[in-house]
Amino acid sequence: MKAASSSLRAAFSHCVQQVRSYDYHHYLCLLELPANMRKAAFALRAFNVETARAMDVASDPKIGLMRLFWWQEAIDKIYANKLVEHPTAQALSSVISESKISKAWLKRVVDARINDANRDVIDLPESIEELEKYAEDTASTLLYMTLQAGGIKSTAVDHAASHVGKASGLLLLLKSLPYHASRNRHFSYIPAKVATKHGLLVKEGGRSEIHLDSREGLCDAVFEMASVANAHLVKARELANSVPVEARKALLPAVPAQVLLDSLSKVQFDVFDSRLARGVLGKPPLWFQLKLKWYSWRGIY
Repeated sequence: MKAASSSLRAAFSHCVQQVRSYDYHHYLCLLELPANMRKAAFALRAFNVETARAMDVASDPKIGLMRLFWWQEAIDKIYANKLVEHPTAQALSSVISESKISKAWLKRVVDARINDANRDVIDLPESIEELEKYAEDTASTLLYMTLQAGGIKSTAVDHAASHVGKASGLLLLLKSLPYHASRNRHFSYIPAKVATKHGLLVKEGGRSEIHLDSREGLCDAVFEMASVANAHLVKARELANSVPVEARKALLPAVPAQVLLDSLSKVQFDVFDSRLARGVLGKPPLWFQLKLKWYSWRGIY
């Protein structure tokens, strides 16, 4: 019994370290959660880190896909009460047994990652709506599960969480553009419609590709997409008065989303500006932590 307890503690410690290392701004958000949500939230965020990074850490895209398929199978095993030898999976299993997290939501996250990974480098998303759905299936779904772990059932909070997740997901995709451009200069999360509108879509050899040569066009495209994210944040905050007080800390990811939006605005939406890579989302770490604490203390997001 002691060995099992020690193993579980090690699994949750692993989850905390993973989130702190690879998703620091959300790590700080999770520290503000009440105890009945915090443990589950770290397991869920660690699961998100695992699936979000699967393609990035793999030397071959096929290996990255194999990791994602492994997580699909791991979820099935967890719900069948089978042991999965992986610290994040062990922590998830514990959380699922305690909080009855929906299997469909966990599957939705992995399926969204697999569909994205299967997208050919020249198979661009057609519209911003496609990216909004991807953000909903990943970032918003993560918030739904965190709320479920806290035993919170509210149509208003689910509605707000949907908007916070969409804003967060879209903005983090924008922040990742330089990274994806460095891996393949034609690959991008800029939708074809937006790219065409701002002169970034070039036809070569009978196929359309995004070229990031026009910095002005890129900034305009980023501004258009960031404006959609901003609209989601506005809608989420319009719902604040109908969101139960005990649920508001789960929506604190709205704060880093707003910080990133403000940082993008400061650099005129140039995602290649080096200032965005400094500190936490372009802001000094202490400043970010104090801002987050202030929002948490006031019970707002």
